[in-house]
Amino acid sequence: MSISLSHRVTLYHAEDCHLCERAIEVVHDARARTPFTLEIVDIGGVDTLEAEYRELLPVIEIDGIRAFTYFVTVDGLLDRLRGDGSSAH
Repeated sequence: MSISLSHRVTLYHAEDCHLCERAIEVVHDARARTPFTLEIVDIGGVDTLEAEYRELLPVIEIDGIRAFTYFVTVDGLLDRLRGDGSSAH
């Protein structure tokens, strides 16, 4: 099954988060292999985002569905993009 170019990946991160820095690298590596829409959101200073995401960073959502927290791999992300994006595979 191919990856839909219409998938939207959102990565929530914060400054000085080493797990976030690694997740950003992984997402860019995956995107270099297979294109998808990417939004990178810095939660810093946004109270609602801080409350929702701070303890789980980095958080990666695919089409609005939370797919990864704390850790992601290129292959894991590409596998989810080939499916429906959810973690229930």
